[in-house]
Amino acid sequence: MKNFVEELRWRGMLQDIIPGTEEQLNKEVTAAYLGIDPTADSLHIGHLCGIMMLRHLQRCGHKPIALIGGATGMIGDPSGKSAERNLLDEETLNHNVACIKKQLERFLDFDSTEPNAAELVNNYDWMKDFTFIEFARHIGKLITVNYMMAKDSVKKRFNGEFNCGMSFTEFTYQLLQGYDFYYLNTHKGCKLQMGGSDQWGNITTGMELIKKLTGNEAYALTCPLITKADGKKFGKTEQGNVWLSKEYTSPYRFYQFWLNVSDDDAKRYIKIFTSLEKEEIDALIAEHDQAPHMRTLQKRLAKEVTCMVHSEADYNAAVEATNILFGNATAEALRGLDEETFLQVFEGVETFEISRDELAAGIAPLDLLAEKTQVFPSKGEARKMILANGFSKNKEKLTDA
Repeated sequence: MKNFVEELRWRGMLQDIIPGTEEQLNKEVTAAYLGIDPTADSLHIGHLCGIMMLRHLQRCGHKPIALIGGATGMIGDPSGKSAERNLLDEETLNHNVACIKKQLERFLDFDSTEPNAAELVNNYDWMKDFTFIEFARHIGKLITVNYMMAKDSVKKRFNGEFNCGMSFTEFTYQLLQGYDFYYLNTHKGCKLQMGGSDQWGNITTGMELIKKLTGNEAYALTCPLITKADGKKFGKTEQGNVWLSKEYTSPYRFYQFWLNVSDDDAKRYIKIFTSLEKEEIDALIAEHDQAPHMRTLQKRLAKEVTCMVHSEADYNAAVEATNILFGNATAEALRGLDEETFLQVFEGVETFEISRDELAAGIAPLDLLAEKTQVFPSKGEARKMILANGFSKNKEKLTDA
């Protein structure tokens, strides 16, 4: 077994940790869980850090449990939220859970015969038959309101940062998440809960429940919330979230996201979002620093993450599409693009509209380039560029004005 805590530490993925956690992980194969709320039918790259924690955990010889919050997803976690979340119906949640299961199989080995095979659970399975009276009587009485109010996720909603209040529904979230940890601890032998640093309050509530109900060992660790070098939120673009589903974010756009991160971000992200070993990453960073303009880190980061989330074929297609706009791709490569990828490749490139009828009737090339459109400021400029071998149409050079 590799030292999991040390693995997270050098990757920059360790924020808070309960004393004794590292010793427990070094002592024996340990089951650990991380929760994901199924608020959509795809994960996005904001989930990736947590998923990579589970992936690194399994690679270090421990047992990852991915918990899909079919029950808690019906309520909404107040952590880091400035407003009440829309509640989803059971049919939508079931659909989302099924889709997320398929995505997680790309990161974790659920089929292994080893003791550390990954497991996927849904908290709806043990919460659906709980009556409100039972929960209030057996669980609610164990945690005081004072204790719950002291959590940062709750305080921010009541004063200061958000100041918008919280419904009783959302207030109960940390009790429900705490019960998940207790349930997995007693039924699956799960001793560790992991999550983002904004989950620390919910995680320690679970440890408190375990302590009061059973006295069993329980541990916790969190990763920092990932931001960009400029402090802005990671994973958000002008188009919104960067999704792991190619239906919402194409492999080309997904690849482009990673390819275009800054040098400082690439140095952090290649540690967090890939399974490359430390020696190889250190060598890549050194190579990158020798010639930053070659963007060695960004290219390797984009390759590793695109292949992991999608496939090598999708990665190759994304590289080919990128070369059409920025490289030396052929006319055949351009014609081989599907319409959706074609439009994405040229998104943001200046365009001009002209009627199909005018084109069919025939327009002299210089008229088209300098009068009907403003590709060139004048016919003279257009002619000069064409004669200088600086003009191509659909990736084919034209030299006859």
